Formats: sequence, structure tokens, C-alpha cells
Amino acid sequence: MKAQENIIRVRDVMKTEVAIVDGMLTVSEALRSMKHPETRTLIVDKRHDSDEYGVVMLGDIARKVLARDLSPDRVNIYEIMSKPVVSVSPEMDIRYCTRLFDALGLSRAPVLQDHKIVGLVSYTDIVLNGLLGAAD
Repeated sequence: MKAQENIIRVRDVMKTEVAIVDGMLTVSEALRSMKHPETRTLIVDKRHDSDEYGVVMLGDIARKVLARDLSPDRVNIYEIMSKPVVSVSPEMDIRYCTRLFDALGLSRAPVLQDHKIVGLVSYTDIVLNGLLGAAD
């Protein structure tokens, strides 16, 4: 049997600071609630246990609010979110995460453990923290 390579897992490269917002917030309120300026993704919280998480990226706000000349004070997050989101496990090998992103046309995904958001992983995290971190 071949010796197992040093596997880099999603948990090793993911960001743990995730902006989770209520879908009833307006776009302006949600943007003001962001604690990390580098945040590009808002996770929309579940409304109840049988619900699913949603996602809004800054590009969604640009396309669905700014480009349509809508007021960010009058548009609710739930109106522009994508739901349900594709999520990944923190135990997933980053090579498989990359293949999943490629197959589905994704650039980032929330990381779920026990049905709760524990992080967010992106191509940037995988390349800079995974590949470059492994090369050091």
C-alpha cells in the first residue's frame, strides 16, 4: 500500500471569520455589519432548522443593486441571495475542493460541520495558504 501523502485539508486553509447576516437586513445594513474589510461574501443565516444557508457576494450587490440603480436601503438581502449554497466539509482534501469548484463554476464556498458554518474557503485561500504554505 502506498504511503499517504501529506494531505492539506480545507480546515487548514479556510478563513474562520465569516460574515453571517439575517436575510431581512437591507443591503446597507448588511454591509455596515461586516466586521472584516476584506470580506467579499455574506452568508445568509438559516431562518429555522429545516432551512438552508444562502449567500450574497459583493458582485451580486454590484449587479443586482448598483447596476439596476436600486437603493441599497430598500433592497433586502434575501431578494438578491443565492440559496441553497454548495458547502464543503472541513475534512475535504483541497485537491477535491478545487475540482468541485471547477465542476460547479464556484470560486468560494462555506465550510459546514455538524450543519453549522465554521469557515469559508476560496481559490485564493487554497492557493496562497495551501500550495504556498506547503511549499515553505
